[in-house]
This record gives sequence, structure tokens and C-alpha cells, in this order.
Amino acid sequence: MTAFTITSPPSYLRAVRASAWYDLVVTAGFATPWTYALVHDALSSAGRAWGLGGFPALDPTQTMFANLMGSVVVVWSVLRIVRPLPVHGLFDGIARVLFTTWMAYALTHGASGVLWLFVGVEAAWGVAQLTPWARWVRPSSRARADDAA
Repeated sequence: MTAFTITSPPSYLRAVRASAWYDLVVTAGFATPWTYALVHDALSSAGRAWGLGGFPALDPTQTMFANLMGSVVVVWSVLRIVRPLPVHGLFDGIARVLFTTWMAYALTHGASGVLWLFVGVEAAWGVAQLTPWARWVRPSSRARADDAA
């Protein structure tokens, strides 16, 4: 098995922290039923006003899933703000690929076009956090010696 090392410039950790602040601001409203109702109404109204379509009516199951997502993302955001590590950027980048994929899936199945606003940002943060790994990750000298044996 190959071991990997990573060296990252401080600018990468600033990007990890900045993406966390973005997540905290954008998703905090999803974390409770009361704030989610406000966010849902605001996004739905904006989508209709911009010709992108509104959201379906609120129901308890949709609210619960929004609250679960919001709660987990808030906790994950605080971790990355308080203690940003390169590996947090890697995992956050992977999560953003998943979020972007599922938003695109929803869009192709009739979801409100207001999701496009989130797809672009998610994809951009994903690229910003994953691209550097292609340059930084390299087999350590010990791993190369182990592989040669």
C-alpha cells in the first residue's frame, strides 16, 4: 500500500475556512423547522420572481430532511472554521461533488431552477478544494522504498 504526504500552503487552509463560512451562512437557515420555513418561502418566492419556478409546499418529511442536512453542514462548517486541515478540504471537495451531482439530478427531474445558483457555487468550491490535491499528493520516499521491495 502506498502512503501519501501532503504539504499545503496557508492559502489552501484559507480556502477551506472560506468554504466553511459560506456553508455556515447558506445552510444555517436549514437547521431548524422555523428557519427552514423562512428560507423555503424566500427561495421559492425568488425562484418564481426570476422565472425559475417555486418549491413544492412544505411538509414534515421535507422539513426533517432539510433540518438534518442543515444540522450536519453547520457542524461540519464549524469544524472547518475552528480547525481547518488539508484533509477537511479533500473531504469537503468530495462532498461538493456529491451535492452538485444530486442537485443536477434534481434539476433534470423538474426541480426549481433556483438550484442553479447553488450548483455553480458548489462546483466552484469543489474544484477549488480538489484541484490542489492532484499537485500535492505524491508517494512518500518510504512508500516508494516499500513498493520496490
